[in-house]
Amino acid sequence: MNLKSLNLKLVLGITYLTIISIGLYFLFSLVDIKDLMSYEFIRSNKDVILKYKNENFLFLTIVFFLFSIIWVLLLGFAMPLLIFSGFVFGKWWGILIVLISTTLGATLLYLLAGFFFSEMIKEKLAPKFSTLKEFFRKNDTLYFMMFRFVGGGGVPYAVQNVLPTLFEMPLKNYFIATFIGSMPSMFVTVALGSGIERVIDKNAEISISTVLFSPEIYIPIIAFFLILIVAFIIRKFYFKQ
Repeated sequence: MNLKSLNLKLVLGITYLTIISIGLYFLFSLVDIKDLMSYEFIRSNKDVILKYKNENFLFLTIVFFLFSIIWVLLLGFAMPLLIFSGFVFGKWWGILIVLISTTLGATLLYLLAGFFFSEMIKEKLAPKFSTLKEFFRKNDTLYFMMFRFVGGGGVPYAVQNVLPTLFEMPLKNYFIATFIGSMPSMFVTVALGSGIERVIDKNAEISISTVLFSPEIYIPIIAFFLILIVAFIIRKFYFKQ
């Protein structure tokens, strides 16, 4: 690699990190994350949000789709996107939007990470995930799909998105494995967001009794725990440290 190419990568990499920093600064300056995760805040603003969606469905869909791509690209975590998508768009339309957008965002992040930060990623992550190398050599699509399915075994979402940089995974395989592997757990979380919206629509409080007797809530939660059990089994046999 010549000096000019190295300097270009350095400038673009610093620019990317600067954009992340500025974006996060304005996000946390303008939005109180505690409000976004507060049941009372969501409940009190539900009608406003859903009315706006009904009147501006296409616009809100496009904005949320683009925001989700950028959010993942800027190392954001997926949970708020999934809950919001289910809450506003419902489980079927919601999973379609959020699954495609987060997969695109993760793929773009993988491309950027491989181009700008591959050496740094290998230096930081290679010692921790060396045991996965053999799995990826055998069938990178299958094993990364399983890795996504088990939620990365507790690995943060942003790290999951760049981890295949260690194994130089082909872009097409990365996209397919991310899309299919993320689908089950994402669908459950989106369904939970949709269930919360229905419970609020009945003017109910989220409580133990609400969870126990509302299928909109307890079915996604049961499904989530079933996925956790299956993920634990898969991780135990295929992703031993």
